[in-house]
Amino acid sequence: MNKLKRTYFHPPKPPPSPVTAAATTTKTLNATIGRLSAQGFHRDVLLTFTTMLKSPTTTPPDAFTYPSVLKACTSLRLFSLGLSLHQHIVVNGLPSDPYISCSLINFYAKSSNVHYAQKVFDIMPERNIVPWTAIIRCYSHAGDMKNAFLLYNSMQYEGIPPSSVTILNLLSGVSDIRQVEVLHASVFKRGFLCDVFLMNCLLSIYAKCGRVEEARELFEFLDEKDIVSWNSLINAYSTTGNLSEVLNLFFRMRTKNIEPDQQTFGSLVSAIAREGSFEVGRAAHGQIVTSGFELDKHVGTSLLVFYSRLKKVDHALQIFKQSDDKDVVFWTALISGLVQNDASDKALRMFRKMLDSGVFPTSATIACVLAACAQLGAFKLGKSIHSYMLRQKMSSDIATQNSLITLYAKCGLLEQSFAVFSMMVKRDIVSWNAIIAAYAQNAYLDKAVYLFQEMRTAQQKPDSITVVSLLQACASLGAYNQGKWFHNYALRNNLGPCIRIETALVDMYAKCGDLESSRRCFDGMPRHDTVSWTAIIAGYGSHGRGMEALEMYSEFLRSGAPPNDVIFLAILYACSHNGLVEKGLSLFESMVNEYKIEARIEHLACVVDLLCRAGRVQDAYRFYKEKFLEPSMDVLGILLDASRNSGEEEIGRVVAAELSGSEIGDGGKYVQLAHSFASRAKWEGVGEAWVQMRHLGLRKIPGWSFIELHGTITPFFTRHSSHPQYVDIVFMLGNLNEESKEVVLTWEDEDLSLDSNVL
Repeated sequence: MNKLKRTYFHPPKPPPSPVTAAATTTKTLNATIGRLSAQGFHRDVLLTFTTMLKSPTTTPPDAFTYPSVLKACTSLRLFSLGLSLHQHIVVNGLPSDPYISCSLINFYAKSSNVHYAQKVFDIMPERNIVPWTAIIRCYSHAGDMKNAFLLYNSMQYEGIPPSSVTILNLLSGVSDIRQVEVLHASVFKRGFLCDVFLMNCLLSIYAKCGRVEEARELFEFLDEKDIVSWNSLINAYSTTGNLSEVLNLFFRMRTKNIEPDQQTFGSLVSAIAREGSFEVGRAAHGQIVTSGFELDKHVGTSLLVFYSRLKKVDHALQIFKQSDDKDVVFWTALISGLVQNDASDKALRMFRKMLDSGVFPTSATIACVLAACAQLGAFKLGKSIHSYMLRQKMSSDIATQNSLITLYAKCGLLEQSFAVFSMMVKRDIVSWNAIIAAYAQNAYLDKAVYLFQEMRTAQQKPDSITVVSLLQACASLGAYNQGKWFHNYALRNNLGPCIRIETALVDMYAKCGDLESSRRCFDGMPRHDTVSWTAIIAGYGSHGRGMEALEMYSEFLRSGAPPNDVIFLAILYACSHNGLVEKGLSLFESMVNEYKIEARIEHLACVVDLLCRAGRVQDAYRFYKEKFLEPSMDVLGILLDASRNSGEEEIGRVVAAELSGSEIGDGGKYVQLAHSFASRAKWEGVGEAWVQMRHLGLRKIPGWSFIELHGTITPFFTRHSSHPQYVDIVFMLGNLNEESKEVVLTWEDEDLSLDSNVL
């Protein structure tokens, strides 16, 4: 029954009438070709033209034949056949016919061959408005607005006034507001103000150039407004994020008895998505359902993006499942939304389903999929997708190349990341940020700073993301002086107020040991989010100032913001490293019971460490057995050290047995085991631990530290002489040691002389 209904409402097109034997004259065949061309049967146009060529004496092609045949070549993208037709036209003596010449110009314009189109135009003996409009359209569509306007002026110089179609073709290619204003003046001068289609195009161009106020003035000036006029202005305000004006126009058009269509609802939902208002979006969704546009692709894509931005992934998936007609834009919107909501595994599964459904990905789709691979650290999959792009000969746009830079950087392959960056013909701000973040996140601060300077040399102005990446690198490496320099750069270049930069500064100063500057940056922030509160709490905790950390946490709660799992981890860490056992346990219970936050393994490990540092090893082991469903090597290592230090031999024996029976991939844990056995004089256990460690080819990483000097990191390992300047370092330390002794002796002599004077 459904099939019958669909057939009834969408009847198939009737097949073209065959060319009968009676229809043998050129005139009747031209009529047949014209009818087939109007119906869109371009292949049948070419077949009928072939029939004419088989009887050149009785049915020769004329000036009325070629335009439809050239149109068929254009639609079917048969450029070589079009060239042959051009030769045929020249042989038959018809190259100067104005109707054929215009068709040739349009053919070459659609084939992106402006040079041939200009040649056809130049040899025309007489030119009216039609060929002038065709050649202007050719240059306008090619993006060569300079020559398009030169021809527009030449046409008027020869006394041929432009038509509304001429101006419309120019408007389709302009992007300079001065050119738009010139054409607006021409519209007014030539009396085209009543042409609604032309005025709508002018309105849309003003909006695209960011001149929303001029677009509004033109809209209010129009005596006749159709749905396109309303949609153009609504889309202009939607693009700028002015939701109040979008809603105002939406309700105003309904009072004028103009019902919104799918374009209207698409712009409305996009504006709501930028604003982030869930309730307003739900109300708009209800209007869409009532109006019957829920299954429209354009509206569905806008709804999907709206729910994805508000982290309502289930709602977005529901919208996607309801749609029967899914194009590549719809698929890409869903994949992008899943990646933005940290659901990269689902995004990759959707990409597989898209390929299985026969939808070919675009470069935007590939960019989203590569971003998903980067999030998951799936290097092999990302590399295979890169290979897929090369096999399919897909063009790599800037967004795709940026995703490749990030992918290789996240997988630690900086050479490949830099190779992609080096091969880019054009680079945007995202490209520079991606490569700078690549080196910054992998502790190559000197290279990141060098690229930062190269970025400025290339006249690309760094933004807040650039500075945040560099500040995070300075924080992780303790590069205090470089961090201060980037702080000054942000101030000099007016990159604030920016909550991301300010939070990065709080974190950087705290990790570099300057807690006072960290607090000043925090107090100077116009507003705080959960991340900035977490940074200052963690800073106090790591500096041994647990009570101040608790005070900041209390102040955070008074601000009314709900805590998340990360801020609880920071405050638990502060309690653990400052001996605040009862307070830490109370906060853990509050997290689980009051705020209903599921404890991750990091929270559980923090509680175990909290109890062990307080000497409550039995309570720590009991907590471990209750909360950990699977063995955790790191937590067992904490318990093992604590039991040895506190003399809890029984717990130490049990924990050592658990560690011995597990697969350990860390040589440090075997060293801990050996020390535990040695403390209890279990020499057989010591030997077994060392043997097993050597058998697995594991080595304990020696204790190490590093210094940062001018962006270069220099590491130092315990009992290692591998540093290239080891001899010079030892010599300098010896000199410093002797000088220190002399200073101490001098102070002692001064103290003795002072004592004798006092006596």
